Amino acid sequence: MLGASIGFLLFGLFMVRKLYESGEYTISAAIAQKYGKSTMLTVSVIMIYALLLVNVGNYVSGAAAIATALHVSLPLAMCIIAVVSTFYYVFGGLKGVAWVTILHSAIKVIGVFIILFVAMSLTGGVAPMQAKLPAHYFTWDGKIGFTTIFAWTFGTVGAIFSTQFIVQAISSTPSANEARKATFYAAAFCLPLGLVLALSGVAAKYLYPDMNSLYALPVFLEKMPPLASAFVTTSLVASIFVSVCTVALAIASLVVRDFYVPYWKPTAERELKMTRLFSVLIGVIPLVFVFFVPEILKLSFFTRALRLSITMVAMMGFYLPLFSSNRGATIGLIGAAISTTVWYLLGNPFGIDNMYVAALTPLVVMAIERLVHHGARTAAIAQTDDAATQSKAFAERTS
Repeated sequence: MLGASIGFLLFGLFMVRKLYESGEYTISAAIAQKYGKSTMLTVSVIMIYALLLVNVGNYVSGAAAIATALHVSLPLAMCIIAVVSTFYYVFGGLKGVAWVTILHSAIKVIGVFIILFVAMSLTGGVAPMQAKLPAHYFTWDGKIGFTTIFAWTFGTVGAIFSTQFIVQAISSTPSANEARKATFYAAAFCLPLGLVLALSGVAAKYLYPDMNSLYALPVFLEKMPPLASAFVTTSLVASIFVSVCTVALAIASLVVRDFYVPYWKPTAERELKMTRLFSVLIGVIPLVFVFFVPEILKLSFFTRALRLSITMVAMMGFYLPLFSSNRGATIGLIGAAISTTVWYLLGNPFGIDNMYVAALTPLVVMAIERLVHHGARTAAIAQTDDAATQSKAFAERTS
């Protein structure tokens, strides 16, 4: 959450105005203004890939709360999430999801603080936890280490700069100044909420050391009075639906804006019908992959790594136009998506986090492409000059 706070702050300072003034509501279309169509399509595909995986994680983590509250199996809980959230955004659209998000976010904040109060009541405060749990639970890096912490923070910051649903929210504000204010509010909101959630998670580990971490928050529902339990359950379930809706709506926007409309050129009525059909498919697809997720936390940061690669290309386009090569950006993004995925599946060999692979790959590829292109251009100019010199010398000899 520290990374999210820093990310929103930097996003507001350096990126919001540029994205807002582009006049686009998708990150791919904004980047296309600096590079070209092939880069736009590549960005769109990578973002769709990343966001589908985000919703896979949302389905798995959200199912724990619903399974605990309704006493159903995890697969059934995931299906409930898919059905309800799809109904939300198919018929509500961006405006409907926005209003629901505001309401649910307020309820979620209250629910999270109720969980913290119950957790601290059960543990007797922080001191008993410090006495029993290993010391690394209360250090800034735990057992993870600086390099991983830095990679995750860097990746979170980078993901915020390019994530489609954030760009969509920015584009819907009345002005660039209002958009910037919204990012500053988000930055202030993230840090305290993160601390509350972290402390609640440590309390769950203290009270239930052998419990699956997936149930770290829902486990406290059983220790609450019925009314409080009902409210907190509502807050947790609401936050799940909001997260899934926001991500799915972002995916649908990319599919329609970058692929369907340019190639099929539908009427407004046909576009709306197809958007709803795509939305249903987008809600179903994550269900296919939920049983293949080994670890939610690592999946979450892997999706941020994919989005980080897009941010690196976007920042190069906005701030280093010298490297604004459509070919270099396209090849760099494809290379980053493939190398980052392979590195993640291999389990981050040599202790190098896939976040670093995602950040460096597009930069290296674009730099090489620039050098090759510059070298070829220099050689062509030199060859032209030589030809002109020889022609001039020949003309002087024959005159």
